[in-house]
Amino acid sequence: MNKTSQEDRQLKKPKSIKRKASADSSAPKRKQTSAPAASQTNEEAALPAFRYENLPLVVLAGRPNVGKSTLFNRLLGKRRAITDPTPGVTRDPIEEECELRGTDKKVIVVDTGGFKIEREGLDELVVARTLAYIERANLVLFMVDAMEITPEDEEFAAFLRPYAKKLILVVNKADSPERDALVWTHAKWGFDPVLFISAEHNRNIDELSEAIAARLDFTSVRAVEIEKADIRIAIMGKPNTGKSTLLNALLGQERSIVSSEPGTTRDIVEGRFTWKGRGITVLDTAGIRRKKKVTDNVEYYSVTRSIAVVNRADIVILLIDAEEGLSDQDKKIAAFAVEAGRPVVFALSKWDKMPKMKNAFEAARDRLRFFFGQMAFAPVVAISAKEGEGIDKLMSTIISLYSKANRAIETAKLNQAVARWIEETPPPAGPRTRFKLRYAVQASMNPQRFIFFVTRPEAVAESYRSFLKNKLRLEFGLDGIPIQLELRASHKDRMRS
Repeated sequence: MNKTSQEDRQLKKPKSIKRKASADSSAPKRKQTSAPAASQTNEEAALPAFRYENLPLVVLAGRPNVGKSTLFNRLLGKRRAITDPTPGVTRDPIEEECELRGTDKKVIVVDTGGFKIEREGLDELVVARTLAYIERANLVLFMVDAMEITPEDEEFAAFLRPYAKKLILVVNKADSPERDALVWTHAKWGFDPVLFISAEHNRNIDELSEAIAARLDFTSVRAVEIEKADIRIAIMGKPNTGKSTLLNALLGQERSIVSSEPGTTRDIVEGRFTWKGRGITVLDTAGIRRKKKVTDNVEYYSVTRSIAVVNRADIVILLIDAEEGLSDQDKKIAAFAVEAGRPVVFALSKWDKMPKMKNAFEAARDRLRFFFGQMAFAPVVAISAKEGEGIDKLMSTIISLYSKANRAIETAKLNQAVARWIEETPPPAGPRTRFKLRYAVQASMNPQRFIFFVTRPEAVAESYRSFLKNKLRLEFGLDGIPIQLELRASHKDRMRS
């Protein structure tokens, strides 16, 4: 028996839908159950039992290219931060919960931008953010290169001397014991302990983890039972549309660096906050430019990760500069999200710069929907993250979309509704377009996916597919939600053919 046949048997089908049946008599006579094929919602899926609060903060600090991001990834056991030989790749601090290897201790580890002596503009912002994290840190891992001490290392060491009690000197790129002989070069600063590691080659990482655990106080850590999964929202858009400003506004703190320079954000910056009692995880992404404008490896990695983050999100906020309006690139970004079944909120950003005219928002919303008809179902809001305007509307829209995206629909009610739609608006009856709808099921939630079993899937016109999607939204309160609709021949019809 093939895989498709087994899936058909698992979907408890009602009797075939009769086109002539009335609305009152269309319900199948035998008892129906909810669609068994629908996957669990995020609320029901397996969750970690606890969320840890008051975890110690461990900050990785050092000049550019000493291997901070490589060590960050090594401690996490995954490629979270972008690594590249180009100096200064990391800009925004990246936080991640981490269980220290060889221990049962958890910490928040932070990868920071590189310290530079000569700095201005964006570099100044990067260093300022790094220094702010050092001030907050419970432990600082001061990282240097085993093969070279630079003036920047010397200046940074002098700056860090007042923090010596919460500091470990980590000498990276010590790929072999022979390089450990360089310890006296680094010991002159007076920091204790000094650990030699190779983040790239996994040398002495267990020893470093144990040293970190030994220097920290875990008595204030609390394990809080998780009742509901966080709603995960991704902030996406072209460069310079205000994504980082929105992230900072939502978190109530300066997590992402805000600059007029395009491409400021490179890695995914993640934060968590509570909105009216509901946990929200927000992901700020790098601006996505047109493919032909992406000219270096770092930007390529950034854009690739921004696109991939759609699969980690429940809802996508697509920021569109209100003055510039909708672009082809915005359409492509929205298509990434819809293809993954993720609801999209169009946020017209920098609305404070728009002329104060009556019905200005309605005109902008209608213009967007006119030029992007395929996404006319998606909600549109106007915001100014800088001024804090429209945030309440944006968040209430997100909460509503999340609820709809996770809505379960009973199989019996679904098929009763489908029978009514077909009676009211029959499908085309030509020889090439004739088909019969046998039954329908909700296959999953978030994404909202439906399978309609028909006699001839290839005969269903795209217009009728769109008709069915719109009816699903109207009938079951799924407005604003992308619908994935699969047309499939039932096992009986496949056997006949």
